Amino acid sequence: MKFALMGHPVSHSLSPVIHQAAYRELGVEHEYGLIDAATEAEVDAVLVRLRAGELSGINVTIPWKRQAYAAAELRSPLTERLQVANVLATSAGKLVAHNTDVLALEAELGRLVQTPRAFVLGSGGAAPAVVAACRAAGIDEVFVTARRFQPGARESWPGASELAQLGAQSVAWPQGDAGAKAEFEGICAGCGLVVQCTSAGMDGADSGEAMARLVPWSQLRADALAYDLIYAPLETPFLRVAREAGRRTAHGLPMLVGQAALAIEIWLGQRPPLEPLLEAALQALAKRRVS
Repeated sequence: MKFALMGHPVSHSLSPVIHQAAYRELGVEHEYGLIDAATEAEVDAVLVRLRAGELSGINVTIPWKRQAYAAAELRSPLTERLQVANVLATSAGKLVAHNTDVLALEAELGRLVQTPRAFVLGSGGAAPAVVAACRAAGIDEVFVTARRFQPGARESWPGASELAQLGAQSVAWPQGDAGAKAEFEGICAGCGLVVQCTSAGMDGADSGEAMARLVPWSQLRADALAYDLIYAPLETPFLRVAREAGRRTAHGLPMLVGQAALAIEIWLGQRPPLEPLLEAALQALAKRRVS
């Protein structure tokens, strides 16, 4: 059977390493590759292959999670609620959309934090899953801010209404406006979790330094956790600055492994153990650093 990760860009992804480690653990000989789809036409071509059975299932990453949801004829209840999919399977030639990000992140947050308030930075394809995971982990107040949330135009903020339906409150981007900055810092004062879910700090993307300095770390709870969905590098500027401010930090690699294991269970009916998958991913990252 052939599986793949579809997104743009995808060359940095550890998903092939993780999935091949899972197949070894399960004693099966499947293939897993990367598909860099830069346009909607290229996405459509991949979906044709999936419907035809050339591919048995795909993971979906940025920027195509919303398109994956829209393309599916069948959707899990969680995916229907989020309107974002990161896993596609097939049933009788129809696409079936799933979201394994939420369950994987919920498990991570449940292990790492107990807090009544969280702040999510970014409103892109990962944000709905992050908000839903926070709420499922028992966090009562979840706030979201993004560069697209400019002061004075709340009714036109893209994605804000969908995030509100998931239980999040959207606030204006705090840079360049004194009122927005004051509101942001006031909310941060009671936060025990800040989740960074943009590409800032990712290898090959924005340096991430500006995002790291955005948060008033000294005003967060003393036991607050800075969580970055990025895993390459393992310590982004966001996490480095948080650590230097005395706050706890966690990267997104365990979540990546967790959602991969759940996707494999959807496709194959078996869930691989997490520890060998995480170890394979860490070894692959170490080899990258050496090279």
